[in-house]
Amino acid sequence: MTDAGKNSERSAYDVVVIGAGPVGENVADRARAAGLSTAVVESELVGGECSYWACMPSKALLRPVVARADARRVPGLSAAVQGPLDVEAVLAHRDEEASHWKDDGQVAWLESVGADVHRGTGRLTGPREVTVTAPDGTEHRLTARHAVAVCTGSRAVVPSLPGVEEARPWTSREATSAEEAPGRLVIVGGGVVGVEMATVWQALGSEVTLLIRGSGLLPKMEPFAGELVADALTGAGARIRTGVSVTALRRPAPDGPVTVELDDGDRIEADEILFATGRAPRTDDLGLETIGLEPGSWLTVDDSCRVEGTDWLYAVGDVNHRALLTHQGKYQARIAGAAIAARTGKTPLETAPWGAHAATADHGAVPQVVFTDPEAASVGLTLAEAERAGHRVRAVDHDLAAVAGSGLYADGYRGRARMIVDLDREILLGVTFVGPGIGELLHSATIAVAGEVPIARLWHAVPAYPTISEVWLRLLEAYRQG
Repeated sequence: MTDAGKNSERSAYDVVVIGAGPVGENVADRARAAGLSTAVVESELVGGECSYWACMPSKALLRPVVARADARRVPGLSAAVQGPLDVEAVLAHRDEEASHWKDDGQVAWLESVGADVHRGTGRLTGPREVTVTAPDGTEHRLTARHAVAVCTGSRAVVPSLPGVEEARPWTSREATSAEEAPGRLVIVGGGVVGVEMATVWQALGSEVTLLIRGSGLLPKMEPFAGELVADALTGAGARIRTGVSVTALRRPAPDGPVTVELDDGDRIEADEILFATGRAPRTDDLGLETIGLEPGSWLTVDDSCRVEGTDWLYAVGDVNHRALLTHQGKYQARIAGAAIAARTGKTPLETAPWGAHAATADHGAVPQVVFTDPEAASVGLTLAEAERAGHRVRAVDHDLAAVAGSGLYADGYRGRARMIVDLDREILLGVTFVGPGIGELLHSATIAVAGEVPIARLWHAVPAYPTISEVWLRLLEAYRQG
């Protein structure tokens, strides 16, 4: 491993990657697989947001919550799981899944593929040049013969409100790494982070209040997704208030409660407040001004993830604002790494849609699972998005509770499925499932959407009986009968 603090000489590599989260790791892996010398610069923990403050700890927290909810709906088992969760054990498991916030294993993996890891803050200081400032203040300059890949991700946005600094609000980082359940938790925002953290902390003993500026939860999904998740949260004891905004915060005593003031004049007292209101790119301290770009901006890229107007700079993952999801960023990294290798070797690029060097799935085949109870999962376009895009479409719906596998899965199963059919091409543009246990069902939909599988051929994909996936047959039958 290269220690950026030991010297100040210039080091040259084929590829320099800024940011060692899952996206940066995958760019480095693809570059090394192509035989390119690669440096990776990281200012925090190698493994990034997903490993320590997002995907892994949040899903470790959610798994026992959802497993208990599922068990409570199974005859012969429900009586045995009516008690509270073991909060200490849940948090201990979360700590294990977050590697106790140590990155030794991730560093060892990067080194095993032959990438040099530089600890410190990486900033662009000119074309193909990155200066790394080590924790002790020393600088080390790296040059890239072929490409610099910006994989710095995004950060949680906390709105500028009166009293926000003294209130010390949680972001997603504090929500996934908290050492105990707050007695009262206010969550601002009804997107994925908001509903998942509401699910977790309500189940771990907090009194949760969700404050939503809009009319419902999960606004980027089909409306029924947010409705079913809202029903479950309120049934579990959470309060949901829609059409309200926070105007100010007050926490006079550092260890005391926080008062949340709303635009309707109401006030709510809580022990903690979490803002889950959006993300911003980590580009404000990246040195973009040295190459004629705007600090703090999202970076616009082509489908190979190369920044527009350059022939050497790539922006991969959240930072390009195409699809702020870890798995989608890793997909982009595979595409970008292959494109860098092809351009380095001066071999032809396959940049047509679905080509080896085009991140086409970003445009219409992005899958996402929300790990609440019930789970919500979608890929591709919603009905509203398809209509806005000018497609001639039909939405086909089915009650998931009417599938035999759902009744076996749980008593009182509630869920819904929808597919969006392009009537001109007779392919699927989008699919949404909501219900217990449907997360693992999503990849079949992703294959259908990304593969543009004709409806006529899907008819021959026979679902096993009795599984929840039999909903595919019911959806296709409904389409044929409609």
